[in-house]
Parts: sequence; structure tokens; C-alpha cells
Amino acid sequence: MENVKSPWPDPEGVIPVTDKSPEDANVTTRRFLDSLHVEMRIIDSVKPDLSTNIFGKTYSTPIMMPAFSHLNKTNSSKGKPMSEYAAAAKELNTLNWVGMETNETFEELSKEGADTVRIIKPFADHDRIFSEIEFARKCGAVAVGMDIDHVAGKDGNYDVVDGLPIGPVFFKDLLEYVKAAGVPFVVKGVLSVNDALMARDAGAAAVFVSHHHGRVPFGIPPLYILPKIKEALAGSGVSIFCDCSIDTGYDAYKALALGADAVAVGRGILMPLLKEGRKGVVRKVKGMNAQLSEMCIYTGVKDMKSFDPSVLHRL
Repeated sequence: MENVKSPWPDPEGVIPVTDKSPEDANVTTRRFLDSLHVEMRIIDSVKPDLSTNIFGKTYSTPIMMPAFSHLNKTNSSKGKPMSEYAAAAKELNTLNWVGMETNETFEELSKEGADTVRIIKPFADHDRIFSEIEFARKCGAVAVGMDIDHVAGKDGNYDVVDGLPIGPVFFKDLLEYVKAAGVPFVVKGVLSVNDALMARDAGAAAVFVSHHHGRVPFGIPPLYILPKIKEALAGSGVSIFCDCSIDTGYDAYKALALGADAVAVGRGILMPLLKEGRKGVVRKVKGMNAQLSEMCIYTGVKDMKSFDPSVLHRL
């Protein structure tokens, strides 16, 4: 069995690849996050400024909303979940993300007033992709992007989502999508230096390091590959986002310290969203902001550009 070299030394010098199902990738990701510990750098430390610049706009926090899809089909007594978390993003002054939705639903969500990124599936029908890009831009999306990790189905063929066939993602197609976007383009589902560099060369404004909640069997933790992607993209101007198991401000801190410019919290807000709507999401993210600020004070981080990965130790 092949082993994956770790950027943090451990007794064997490797992390055994032992996942036996896609679900195990999430267990591995959680375990990896929890294995990272910090040293204190207290002297001269101050309360940090959490404000974060993304696509030329300033937000109050680097903790963003996730690219949820189809949540309005879920039973909730607190209004439409998709609209509720978009409203929460507006209140929190953070960037909102929307996954696979119809144009009509995306237009409805855009009216909540939050700066929003639309993530589009790699449909086999490329005309649909271009149409959704154009519609998102007309609705005022600050960026658009594509889930490149949503290609393979469990039957070994290309996936089918809501009856819509998915196709392969070719570099030549990415070039066309970036050209058509007219706004920053995000390549989401990057889990290798190879794809990060190809996204950069295609003209993407950002990459999103993610395994889509364990979608890929035996997927490595996003934070494991993050430092290598950060190094590979250094000086390129390409922003780096990250998600998967980001549930606390401490998790967010670790991702930011390892090279992410911002992070998305997904399932961490799901229950507060479904139970309390906008208020639950706002409460959850404000709590994460407090934890992030706490950890920054302990480690001498004064703003979101002052992280030092050497503060982290893998135990």
C-alpha cells in the first residue's frame, strides 16, 4: 500500500492511507485537523482585525458561507434555508456561495443582497454551463465557478445529478469558461498541485481546496495538501479557499495558517440553519469569529495577512 508523505514529521514519516470508504475521508480529515496544535506567541500580541479582502471587496470575516444546493427541499419551520443563509451572509458581511440551483432560485437568492458566488456543475451540456454563467453575471454574482470534483459517479461512469448528465472537465473548456465569465472564476474541488496549477494557467482567480465532504474515495485531507498548493501558487495572485470539516474558529485558524485566504463552513451551520434559520447561522459564525480571534491573540496574529504556519505542530 502506498503511503503519503506528510509535511509534518511523525514517527514513521508518513501518513498511512487506510480509508475504506468515501465517508472515511471525512474521519481522516477530522483526525488530521485535530492533530494540529499551536505554540503560544503572546508578547506584543493584540486583538486581530478579521477583515478579509476577496475579489477586491472587504468582508468582516474570512469565514464564508458554503455552496449548499437544494436545501429548500428540506423541511424547515424557519423559512427557505437557502434564502436564510444568504440573509445571514448579508448580516455577517461575509461572502455567500450557492451550489447547483435553477436560475430562478439563484435569482431569488441574489435578491437577499449578499455578495454571492455561483458554483456550476460540469454538465455534459456545455451550453447549459455558459447559460448559467451568463445568468449569474446578470444577477450580480461577484464570481462564478465550477465543481470539478463532481465528475465520476459510483457506477464508474460520469455522474448524473438531478437527471442532468455530467461530463469531463478539460483544460480547453476551463479556458472558455474563464473567458466567458466576465467576473472572477473559481475552480472548486482542487485536491492536488497539478489541478491548482492548471486552474492558474486557465486564468482562474481562485482555487477551492476541497474533497466535497468525502466525495472522492481515499481523499486526502484538504489541509494536508494546502501548504503545497500555497507554495505552488505563490506570486500568482490566485486566491486559495478551503473547506471540509471546518466547524470551529480553531479549525478556520489552522486552514488560514496553512495558506488559505478564506474558508467555508458547511455542515457546521447546517443544523443551526435548519433549526433557527438566519439567526442560527449568524450565532454560529459569530461564535467561530470569537474562537478565531482568541487563537490569533494566543499566537501573535494581528490581521488575516499575518499568519505564520510555523506556529502549528502536528502531534
